[in-house]
Amino acid sequence: MDPPAHRVGLMPDPPPHPPDRRGAPAMPELSTILNGHPPQQGRAALPSVLIATRHGQSTANVEFQLAEAAGALSVPITCRDADIPLSMQGQAQAQAFGRWWAELPPADRPRAVWCSPYVRTAETARIAIAQAAGLGAVPVGLPVRYDERLRDRELGILEMLTAAAIEKRHPEEAARRRKMGELYYRPPGGESWSDVALRVRDCLRDLCAEEAGRPVLLVAHDTVVLMLRYVLERLTEERLVAFEPVRNCSASVWRSAHDRLRPECWNETDHLAGAVTVAD
Repeated sequence: MDPPAHRVGLMPDPPPHPPDRRGAPAMPELSTILNGHPPQQGRAALPSVLIATRHGQSTANVEFQLAEAAGALSVPITCRDADIPLSMQGQAQAQAFGRWWAELPPADRPRAVWCSPYVRTAETARIAIAQAAGLGAVPVGLPVRYDERLRDRELGILEMLTAAAIEKRHPEEAARRRKMGELYYRPPGGESWSDVALRVRDCLRDLCAEEAGRPVLLVAHDTVVLMLRYVLERLTEERLVAFEPVRNCSASVWRSAHDRLRPECWNETDHLAGAVTVAD
């Protein structure tokens, strides 16, 4: 069974930036620029509510769970990472997420959906929308904006390899990964968490500008959702790596308040009604 969902409180405002040596105000940090882009009559352009979810359980999640438990060096997956679909359980999780969506207060129900173009995220969005629309909570055929900046982390030469396979075939990379940590480790041909954070920041600028004042749903992947929290809450590496994995079809919510998106809940799965979820 999953551990209880982790709730987060509001984050305190950071101290004001001191002036530089010339007496001019210092440049605000990037997340402040993000949350204030572009200013509208003195207020930041932000969605009223931002909800993020990871896709439902995929067939690869199932295969990797079995392979890791057995210490196997390979998984029976031959398609591209982008083409991996949901499992049957993942489809049920997406339906449960749609029911949770329909039960939100009307003002918080997303009317805009931004989604990774990968098959498993697209299926999650489609199923959740159909469920919410069937309950009369959102319009039928609610459009989805697919954005490649929300794609999963690219692992390069480590893609589709189990932990045991990485240790056996690329021991130098396994050692470098342990030394550098996930935030900064970039496998050959792949991305670090920091690389993902860069494209998440860029996507958020567009999302905040285009969806100002509206509730928005973002459907993506575990690392993307984690980096979303890293950016919005200005986390340190120490805090970031302490979080548990983002669960399939979990709900994480940020609400606009005082010109920032502030955390309301994180990685909650109560709406899955006891369904077991697995991590990548």
